[in-house]
Amino acid sequence: METRRGRRTKVSTVDTYDVVVLGGGPTGENLADRVRAAGLSVVVVEHELVGGECSYWACMPSKALLRPAAALADARRVAGSREAVTGPLDADAVLKRRDAFAAQWTDDGQVAWLDSAGIALVRGHGRLEGVRRVVVQAPDGSENVLVARHAVAVCTGTRAALPPLPGIEQAGVWTSREATSAGEVPGRLAVVGGGVVAVEMATAWAALGSRVTLLVRDDTLLDRMEPFAGELVTEALEAAGVEVRFGVSVGGVTREPGGEAVLDLGDGEKVTADQVLFATGRKPATAELGLETVGLTPGSWIWVDDTGLVVDVPGEWLYAAGDVNRRALLTHQGKYQGRIFGQAIADRAAGRDLDIEDWGRSSATADRLAVPQVVFADPEAASVGLTLADAQKQGFRVRAVDYEIGDVAGAELYADGYKGRARAVVDLDREVLLGVTFVGPGVAELLHSATVAVVGEVPISRLWHAVPAYPTVSEVWLRLLETYRG
Repeated sequence: METRRGRRTKVSTVDTYDVVVLGGGPTGENLADRVRAAGLSVVVVEHELVGGECSYWACMPSKALLRPAAALADARRVAGSREAVTGPLDADAVLKRRDAFAAQWTDDGQVAWLDSAGIALVRGHGRLEGVRRVVVQAPDGSENVLVARHAVAVCTGTRAALPPLPGIEQAGVWTSREATSAGEVPGRLAVVGGGVVAVEMATAWAALGSRVTLLVRDDTLLDRMEPFAGELVTEALEAAGVEVRFGVSVGGVTREPGGEAVLDLGDGEKVTADQVLFATGRKPATAELGLETVGLTPGSWIWVDDTGLVVDVPGEWLYAAGDVNRRALLTHQGKYQGRIFGQAIADRAAGRDLDIEDWGRSSATADRLAVPQVVFADPEAASVGLTLADAQKQGFRVRAVDYEIGDVAGAELYADGYKGRARAVVDLDREVLLGVTFVGPGVAELLHSATVAVVGEVPISRLWHAVPAYPTVSEVWLRLLETYRG
């Protein structure tokens, strides 16, 4: 027995693997799977649930909350089915279905998958202790020492960032975790923020019966997308009964003896709610990883090159994949990095030259150049690549081509009075697409075609020969091209 940080612990024997992965979320799982498929031994270290944030508190439960609302809205948009809808969502049934998608917050299935893939699992909190060495403290206080022959990959993701407001620690506010896992519908919900989490959770809980107030510091929602995305989503939220207030800042929050939460907006103005969600950004989950033992700053983002190597650490052994490197804070991009960086680790371990030229297998570039994202509001907002403003800032000579999706025959069939818009940002010098945005009901399934066009740098002259089926919403592609040609 020995004492470590004031606690008596039992140190196990040292276990050696080719690769040690810190974090068992989607990014870590994909990286581990890639190196294992290449013949390397690998262990995943996880202190919560295997499957990570996406499986239990983000992607899956949030979309499970949103899907019933979208299905009901779609039914109400079409004559015939509209008349068959006789009531609101069954909140208990929606929450029960959500719980099933979150696997009742157990990870047995994910652990079984690791085992089937030949990936070892060590439960506990892992921290670096110098080069290629990780110490894992298990829940019972014992410690395991893991040594990596080739690489350690940090895949620990991010946590919700709460602003340093008076009273916030005592008020029992929600972050995204509580918003996606709550077991009851709050009568009144105040949502602070104007980004994806704020918009999606305002949409979901309003549909389930909450009276939602959305408090936005800026003057628009979804400010990283084309301006019309925020405008159309705002209009729809207000039509659904959400009070959207722009240009307001929360100065403090208190919880009254009766249970109400009171937000101070300054100048004596207050908002009262039963629950408050702060959707105000993310921070890297790196504060307790032992980064200082390898010359990095605890709590900081970890910067990497296109092969995943940490740029500020000597040698070719420390990698960081997923949200923790801040290249693209999206699950699908983290999984993409896991596959690419896992291949880079395998190639280096085998002494092979890395394939890093022009979208090579060992080099991640899609997370910088063509990042797809869907906001599952009603209407949906889907985008990939650059907005018009971003393309102009980067010096491209561009033109934005817009089309009202509701003017497409397939959209008219999809919903009576369909309202939505599409925009393609065209590089006029090369005549390829730099970015595409769709806003409207059901547009999420249009996004991959746009991603292929942007990533593949498909010439517009070639896109003319990709004929959309009639009558589908995809015919908007033809209308965009016709508008561009004039």
